[in-house]
Amino acid sequence: MPLTLLLLLPILSPALAWLPVEDWESGNVTTSGGRDECVCSVFLPDSNFPADRVEHMQQVTTDLRLEVEIHMNKLTHDGGKLDIFLAELMDLTVRVAMLESSPDNYIKLDFELLRIELQEFEALVSQLRDSLNSTSPMLDSLYTEIHNMTLIVNQLETFDKSNLEVIRIEFAKLQKKLQECQKEQEFIKPDIGNCNHTGIMSVSKPIVTQLNAHLNPGYLYGGWGKDSKPVRSYESMYWYGAYSSPSVYEFYLYSNYDKLIQRSPFTHHTLPQGYQGSGNNYIVHGNTVYYQAANPFRMSKLNLTSSVYSHRQITKASERFTYTYSPNQYLDFSADEKGLWVMYATEEAKGKIVIAKIDEKSFGIEDEWTTGAFKPQVGNAFMVCGVMYATRPGDLMTEEIYYSYDTKTGEEKYMSIPLQKFQENFVNLHYNPTDQRLYMYNNGYYASYHVRFNKG
Repeated sequence: MPLTLLLLLPILSPALAWLPVEDWESGNVTTSGGRDECVCSVFLPDSNFPADRVEHMQQVTTDLRLEVEIHMNKLTHDGGKLDIFLAELMDLTVRVAMLESSPDNYIKLDFELLRIELQEFEALVSQLRDSLNSTSPMLDSLYTEIHNMTLIVNQLETFDKSNLEVIRIEFAKLQKKLQECQKEQEFIKPDIGNCNHTGIMSVSKPIVTQLNAHLNPGYLYGGWGKDSKPVRSYESMYWYGAYSSPSVYEFYLYSNYDKLIQRSPFTHHTLPQGYQGSGNNYIVHGNTVYYQAANPFRMSKLNLTSSVYSHRQITKASERFTYTYSPNQYLDFSADEKGLWVMYATEEAKGKIVIAKIDEKSFGIEDEWTTGAFKPQVGNAFMVCGVMYATRPGDLMTEEIYYSYDTKTGEEKYMSIPLQKFQENFVNLHYNPTDQRLYMYNNGYYASYHVRFNKG
């Protein structure tokens, strides 16, 4: 996953600014993500450090060295005491070259030594002028530049060198933060489509995209994400739907992530009367929307290509048990590497979650598994590689993945994997096998997570 680092290093350009030391502890480091990108930025306010003068000194010293080399060539044709001047010039050339090294050396400059070197340079130019026994506009210009550089050095010395060293240390700290940002956003290279792992090991911090497309914080119910089994030419499609109450009556499709961010859908579907739904946890799978119909209570799907509706009743599913944050969420659709699933509670199981595998062709139930997760205590649940994971509330900003049930082996596990939330409540959490991410609709905001698996 590519990473864009936006580090504003002021020493490199006069157009970039220095940050006062007192601002560094709270230096602005921001991140954003989208389409497999992580952008980390450091924004530094203006200060009074004369970075432009330092850059000017660098350019001047380059010109001085070139001029010195020219006069060295002239002096090689002279004899006697000019050999002494040659040795002095060679030594001075080395010292002047120090000024052209990396920006860190500016911080380590010994201003007194620099002033002495400039004085030596001034004396040497005077001797050169006397040795040539003639006036030279170039030598006069060099003499003036050296004098100006001496004034600049005196001004630079008034700035606290130790303060510059602290800034350098703080730059290193910010760079470390950016590296952590890179690790956080890349997290791990996904092994798309494979289940060669022993389960979820951890999840990243939430990647908050933005407020919903209605720009309305009151739209607390709904969801967003990608097609978990995209058809050809729609691999980049995103979907979104949100409401002020736990209901389903319209949703939007976006051709790609950029269009989602720009709130520019290519399709807007409104469910007709009699086909409207309730709850929140609907998904798009195989260019088909799966959702919970309201009246009568049943599972429904709408084919986005043919616009044909289909319905199936699950007589065992109870309308008495729902998730902690989600009113009326009785049927919870999920998709993973193994196919399409629906989760619900039953009276027979005394409110515990039942996992059902859906036959996509017949829209019927292939098999069922009863878990040990009591649905009213669960924040939400999702499927990964045939394993159901359930969450429960932690503190205000943390959810915990605490339970899993493997439909292949019937094995139950208890765990404690923290899942940070941007806001306290969420109503839609589902896994997408096409990018191995979790998608959450968190109090009206789009949020997502990278998932890291235990390779054994």
